Amino acid sequence: MLDLLIADVLVVDGTGDAAFPGAVGVRGDRIAWLGRAGAVPPPAQRTIEGAGRILAPGFVDVHNHSDLSPFVLPAMPSTIRQGVTTVVVGNCGSSPWPLSSWEEGVQLAYGDPAKRPRPAWASWADYLDAIDEARPAVNVATLVGHGALRRESMGPERRPPTAGELSAMRRVATEAVEEGAFGMSSGLIYVPGMYAATDELVAVAEAVAAAGGLYASHIRGEGEHLFRAVDEAIEIGRRAGLPAHVSHLKCETALVAGRAGELLARLHGGDDVTGDQYPYTAWCSGLSSLLPPWAPVGGLEAIVRDREGRERLRRAVEEGEPDFQSSIAGVGWDAIVVVGTREVRWNGRDVASIAQELGFEPFAAMVALLRDDPDTSCIGHAMDEADVRTILADPDVFVASDASATAPDGPGGALPVHPREYGTFPRALALARDEGLLPLEAMIRKMTSLPAERFGLRDRGRVVEGGSADLVLVDPATVRDTATFEAPHAFPTGLDLVLVNGQVAWDGVAQAARAGRALRRRST
Repeated sequence: MLDLLIADVLVVDGTGDAAFPGAVGVRGDRIAWLGRAGAVPPPAQRTIEGAGRILAPGFVDVHNHSDLSPFVLPAMPSTIRQGVTTVVVGNCGSSPWPLSSWEEGVQLAYGDPAKRPRPAWASWADYLDAIDEARPAVNVATLVGHGALRRESMGPERRPPTAGELSAMRRVATEAVEEGAFGMSSGLIYVPGMYAATDELVAVAEAVAAAGGLYASHIRGEGEHLFRAVDEAIEIGRRAGLPAHVSHLKCETALVAGRAGELLARLHGGDDVTGDQYPYTAWCSGLSSLLPPWAPVGGLEAIVRDREGRERLRRAVEEGEPDFQSSIAGVGWDAIVVVGTREVRWNGRDVASIAQELGFEPFAAMVALLRDDPDTSCIGHAMDEADVRTILADPDVFVASDASATAPDGPGGALPVHPREYGTFPRALALARDEGLLPLEAMIRKMTSLPAERFGLRDRGRVVEGGSADLVLVDPATVRDTATFEAPHAFPTGLDLVLVNGQVAWDGVAQAARAGRALRRRST
């Protein structure tokens, strides 16, 4: 007997093949029966009528920052209500292990840093076990962060590692992958990842390759330095002998606007490299990411006290340097909006207007904001809508949120956030429908089987007998995002049922079971 039958649905199986009318039966945490229209299903303890809506695999978000959400907000409502059933965390070079990365390497938008939970794990395996014990709403797969490895080995220093330090990074990376991580990530615009040379990244990635993982990168530049940054990611994968993945593809700033076609050509040039994208025209990061490698937040005071140092820093931030891309050039200070800082009156305000109120130049206002709160975050409205659409229409680029789980009444709920936290996957489906960017089957493939296969998430991402019962029921006529930059804490519409490991996690009205678990890479 089936535990659950979802009847009268249009099955989109995640492979990109044409949808077909049918029904799906679940037993335990598996899809036990899949039948086309007219097939007689086994008896079931419970039947849910699909009313002709789409039944698809649960969405797989391969670029997510909910590393600690299982312990802080285990219901993960902004995630599950998008139809996401699996997240990959440990992105942008940051992960909650090794522990010396904790204070500076792990960033959470959960208000007062003093209230951030302290870790209780002593190894990567312990971290995964802790996720299981927390019972999150969604499955959690992990990457080990290169930045965390570097900080554990040599602290935040701006220099090449010694042979011993590099060996230590390689050893811990190997341990993480052998204990269940799916690979390694890098964050090359963040301290300390920005201090790493290509050869260092290749050396650590070689250890990850030997253990069977992949390499995912927040590359060194997504604007003026975009193409050489993508080339570096491809080179690292090629030299280390492992699959490479470029996180959140974009053409950032007016300096590269209109060149999305070139970017995609680079990605599809024959190397073993893939990419993902969130379908918005703005990024979100720490305000400190505007600083060049030689000016860490902790050193700002000394730099700006010196007239020459201050002017050099201003030019670097506003104009860039040969080895550092400016996030302001081709964008402007009025496009940089503060969304997370202790001085709440500045949240939701752009840096130019904050500067005007303070009577400062914008650069000086940025320094003041970082002085008051080094963890200040911001949104940069820096991409062109046409480029976003071009990348989204590529059938082989994954959809991924770059988000952290949140809730209107949860930790951080009072702060403005990027609407991608709530709307990434429904937005992609709505754009596919309303603008004809891709057939719905192809868009769902970008959210399911394609990322699951790339990241080695076995038995996920497809509606197939014997596969994991991670499923989402979608109303193709009404699915859409409702979150905006002005009012971001808003849930999407048209996602009427979500199953995680065979249990109803969202029934269209309320959240139900928290049935997620830590996913562990298995050796081939």
